[in-house]
Amino acid sequence: MPARIKQLFVAQLTAGQQFQEVFLVSRKSLAETKAGKPYLALGLMDRTGEIEARIWDNALQFEAQAEEGSFVLVQAVAKPFRDQMQLGVNALQRVADTTVDIADFMTASARPLAEMAAELDAVIEGITEPRLRALLRAIFQGDTLARFQRAPAAKKLHHAYIGGLIEHTLSIVGMAEKAAGHYPLIDRDLLIAGALLHDLAKIEEFDFARPPFNYTDRGRLVGHLVLGVELVRQAAAQVEGITADTVDRLMHIILSHHGQYGFGSPVLPMTPEAILLHHLDDIDAKMNYMEGLRAKMNGSGWQWTEYQRHLERYLYLRAGGVEEEPEAAPGAAPEASNEAAEVFQAEPDPAPRASKKVVPQRQQTLF
Repeated sequence: MPARIKQLFVAQLTAGQQFQEVFLVSRKSLAETKAGKPYLALGLMDRTGEIEARIWDNALQFEAQAEEGSFVLVQAVAKPFRDQMQLGVNALQRVADTTVDIADFMTASARPLAEMAAELDAVIEGITEPRLRALLRAIFQGDTLARFQRAPAAKKLHHAYIGGLIEHTLSIVGMAEKAAGHYPLIDRDLLIAGALLHDLAKIEEFDFARPPFNYTDRGRLVGHLVLGVELVRQAAAQVEGITADTVDRLMHIILSHHGQYGFGSPVLPMTPEAILLHHLDDIDAKMNYMEGLRAKMNGSGWQWTEYQRHLERYLYLRAGGVEEEPEAAPGAAPEASNEAAEVFQAEPDPAPRASKKVVPQRQQTLF
């Protein structure tokens, strides 16, 4: 049966729009209203993004049709809810995988793969220490390289799309190059090698053959830090002349890059390169997360997000839309920019308040 041609994507939805279209179910939960009536909360996605959806009537009837990872044809209306779009679903039915084009539902990096692959090759070639360069060449080849170029960097929170892992890695490498030139105590080659390898084993941790992404058994049981160390140790055994100290410091960067025991690191960062890599990794993850929130905002100008439990705070972000400036009357003097006034305007009423569960001075992560 030929694939159904998808006409409408998440990013194209507008308030008040009524439609019928196919989406992939990324999340599902059956809950109850305060009155005890069951309703179905769904995450629906395609390659342009994900959107919340609710079925308020006949929830039990539709639950069996909406399994996570299945494709569903929905009849719905798009409604704004707390500055974000949400779907009110009237009906849905499951459709066969063979009737859809999977590419319509695979979110991918905005950066061209060929461009990132060429950049990765140049970064490895730029490693001046010959044994470290040989180690990286031994690792980034064949099936490992192919999966590295396709894998997401996370299940959901940051760079959670096809090509996200190589995009995230190259972003950290770019920052690492600048930081290594700024701090003389940094071993530049070791830092860059650590940046390239710190998340590599996510190719083993995640199942990303099709959305929604999930953990593999090895990923849950062992995790990408330990899997990454195993990968480096095995490759290093084939590189003549590489010292045990170099391998140990490289593995230390991988094992410690989450920064804290509570975030899964078996050791704390204890070298300049490990400490720096941890912070660069954390910065890039949070910036990508905020860019994702910003892209989902409606309208333009500075806006408050909903409470972000992963970061334990509200965020104040400027939406991606561009406001049109009114044309000045003939002969009128140009007005001063109102950007500063927009940024420092009075807090929304009521002002966002921190959750009662917030722990003062606690560090957050998106790992």
